[in-house]
Amino acid sequence: QVQLVESGGGLVQAGGSLRLSCKASGRTISRCPMGWFRQAPGKEREFVAAISWSGSSTYYAGSVKGRFTISRDDARNTVYLQMNSLKPEDTAVYYCALESRRSIVFSTPAEYATWGQGTQVTVSS
Repeated sequence: QVQLVESGGGLVQAGGSLRLSCKASGRTISRCPMGWFRQAPGKEREFVAAISWSGSSTYYAGSVKGRFTISRDDARNTVYLQMNSLKPEDTAVYYCALESRRSIVFSTPAEYATWGQGTQVTVSS
């Protein structure tokens, strides 16, 4: 059974950076689309970024484009989210997600079968 474990969250000042990691166990992530989502208190889970199964395509929410970068290292079975120029509105629990189907709607949470437990990111002003 596949499990995803996120790490790298924490407290950072506005303008700072964090790198989130999501390590999979139980199966290889190769040939699997991977996504990052976030959920702030009282809000719905929202799409942040996704990467195609091959790594050749990446997708971002408008609110993070140009500041966040998603990448994958299939040899390490890990996907990353580099977050720069963080803003207080980026504060949320960040989740990674995996789907075995290659062709999905990357920004839709329901498309992903497996989720991590989340890691808290707090950006102070």
